[in-house]
Amino acid sequence: MWNAILYLWVLNGLTVALFAWDKLSARWSRGRVPEHLLLWLSALGGSPAALLSRWLFRHKTRKQPFGRWLWSIVLFQITALVILLGKDLL
Repeated sequence: MWNAILYLWVLNGLTVALFAWDKLSARWSRGRVPEHLLLWLSALGGSPAALLSRWLFRHKTRKQPFGRWLWSIVLFQITALVILLGKDLL
């Protein structure tokens, strides 16, 4: 259980850091973090940090393909969580 909590803390911290780095890189016209990497981090469990980072840094908010993919990942994770928790309740 503690390994899973540690994994999620580290992954979400990394996700916030990469969103912040990508925002700074965009401002400075430097090399960017690929969108697919940000989406993979979200899919692996960093979606809370991705949603928070989009709001906090006002980054990737107008990128519609990115936004649709991110919300699809979040909805899939919520659905999977409800199904898994529902099985444990029966």
